[in-house]
Amino acid sequence: MKEDKMNKRMEHDAHDSVSHEEEHAGTGQEEHHESNENGSEHEEHHSQGKKHNGSGHDDHHDHHAMMVEDFRRRFFISLVITVPILVLSPMIQMFLGVDWRFTGDSYLLFALSTVLYIYGGKPFLTGAKDELKKKEPGMMTLIAFAITVAYIYSTVAVFTKIGSDFFWELATLIVIMLLGHWIEMKSVMSASRALDELLKLMPEEAHLLDEHGETVDVPVKELKEKDEVLVKPGEKIPIDGIVYEGKSEVNESMITGESVPVVKADGDEIIGGAINGEGILKFRVSHVGEDTFLSQVIKLVKEAQESRSRTQRLADIAAKWLFYIASVSGILTFTVWMLLGREISFAMERAVTVIIISCPHALGLATPLVTAVSTSIGAKRGLLIRDRNAFESARKLDAVVFDKTGTLTEGEFGVTDIKAVGRTEEEVMNIAYSVESNSEHPIARGIVREGKERSMKLSDVTDYRNIPGQGLQAKMDGRDIMVVSPGYIREENISFDEEYYEHLAEQGKTVVFVLEDRKLIGIIALSDMVRESAKEAVRVLKSMNIESIMLTGDNRKVASFVGKELGIDEIISEVLPNEKADKIDALIRQGRKVAMTGDGVNDAPALAKADLGIAVGAGTDVAIETADIILVKSNPLDVVNIIKLSKATYRKMIQNLIWATGYNVIALPLAAGVLINQGIVISPALGAMLMSLSTVIVAINARFLKID
Repeated sequence: MKEDKMNKRMEHDAHDSVSHEEEHAGTGQEEHHESNENGSEHEEHHSQGKKHNGSGHDDHHDHHAMMVEDFRRRFFISLVITVPILVLSPMIQMFLGVDWRFTGDSYLLFALSTVLYIYGGKPFLTGAKDELKKKEPGMMTLIAFAITVAYIYSTVAVFTKIGSDFFWELATLIVIMLLGHWIEMKSVMSASRALDELLKLMPEEAHLLDEHGETVDVPVKELKEKDEVLVKPGEKIPIDGIVYEGKSEVNESMITGESVPVVKADGDEIIGGAINGEGILKFRVSHVGEDTFLSQVIKLVKEAQESRSRTQRLADIAAKWLFYIASVSGILTFTVWMLLGREISFAMERAVTVIIISCPHALGLATPLVTAVSTSIGAKRGLLIRDRNAFESARKLDAVVFDKTGTLTEGEFGVTDIKAVGRTEEEVMNIAYSVESNSEHPIARGIVREGKERSMKLSDVTDYRNIPGQGLQAKMDGRDIMVVSPGYIREENISFDEEYYEHLAEQGKTVVFVLEDRKLIGIIALSDMVRESAKEAVRVLKSMNIESIMLTGDNRKVASFVGKELGIDEIISEVLPNEKADKIDALIRQGRKVAMTGDGVNDAPALAKADLGIAVGAGTDVAIETADIILVKSNPLDVVNIIKLSKATYRKMIQNLIWATGYNVIALPLAAGVLINQGIVISPALGAMLMSLSTVIVAINARFLKID
């Protein structure tokens, strides 16, 4: 495909600025794979790599997919091995009231458990090594500590015949933790292709004008500054330049966010990636390689992505403290019982029971299950969560910044006013509808949509002709009909109601004039239609003490009119594409927690910069790929649902962490034997029951997650 070749060209152009980072990223991936083949730091790696530079992205995506598949495979293989381990465990047999013992069964149990410890426990053991190397013990360290203590103690018990083995505990802990990490990684697996999508906006070839004025199709990568290029009607502009001949309306909305096509003529700048209208343009190349507009946007996106901070998960914090508690409690338990004169086997069993109970099975599922449920709820409501950390932080938001075009508005023109002069409104509308039905211009589509909604019949039109940058001309029943811009009316000195026109312009509306035989018969006003759901979204956010802010490249009049209609007080207008991320950064520096909602290429850096980037599903691929959350239904009211779901998810996570770890307050002292003289002690079997109960409660509690 042309885009694929173009991607390679742009990647080469940008090589100098990112080669060092790419080398570093590559090395980091190798180290990650070596030290944590299966995910010791998979979430940190995800946070760092989620929004990657274009060239290293595919490697990261494939690496992450391989890790998910590895956890899945390890879980199922470990599950198969766990079944005979449970059947062979004397403690489980005693618990079930059966006796399936046979000669050599303990050695078979040891062999199976050794395989499981090495194969199933590998990601936790390597992960613990990585955490301890950085002096940041967490979930991996806690799990590795528990399974290692269980394995060593059980091995000694098998070969010395002293005490009872904990191989069943080792097996169930590994299987449940593998399941939790697999669920978690599946639910968060996503990768940003923002830079790739930016590059796809560019065509592969350009029509180069040689010294004889002839066109020669050449690869865009071969263009140099001052080269002269021709752009035909409907084509994408291949590279930045300055027009020196021709006149046409250019649609830059995909890049700048400006809703109205811009007339380009001699001396005007044009941006690579924009779409030419119905005229022909000739321009001289002004920027190539890294200096082009899109390359600068790529740089902004990359910088914004790299500047994002990572949040530490609650479960990791809980795991860190449980690791310390388990270590200290185990040592204290063993030491105290030895000082009290109890036999070493008793002291060791108490210490091991304490350590194992300190690592609850439910902890491995506490957040992954909530994550999976919240992701499912979001998907059913059209909220696609791509970055979980950013989503979970949405509960702290106090400001939501909305791009105007395509987010608060439909991104399409609609007829708002019709004023007839010597004719009826229906007649004026029917004439404009019949003429504009031949055009694909955004204004034409708005008029045609209105005509269809009114169930109008098309009149016969002949001699249809486009007047570049000024309007359309055609014949209808022998009459000369024109639908033209204010500029044409003024050039031709045709009188019109200036006061009425200014009133419409003050509201940010686009006005066209309908002429019959060069005489004005009607005025039609159009504007980008405000979404009804946007008004409700702003109202609800205000009731939640969250401020709505409009950020747009449109002019002040348009922005003010739309802001007033929506009830938005803070409006930032006439913002250049490269300034949007700066505006978001300024809000963040004020101490605000900011969400950015947008749909255009120019929104990509701002989406990456914000605490939470939200893309409307009808937007550009680059906006969608840069965002943390995608609104499939393009409904601004779903921003409210994101915040509500984030708050509900956080509540459930806290509840689950309490259920997963709270029983330790009671279980640990009893496991240590504090009340053994009163005949109250937690046996390993009873500890297993308590942990199983907390796991069931955590699973059920996660299923009750819902949006208020």
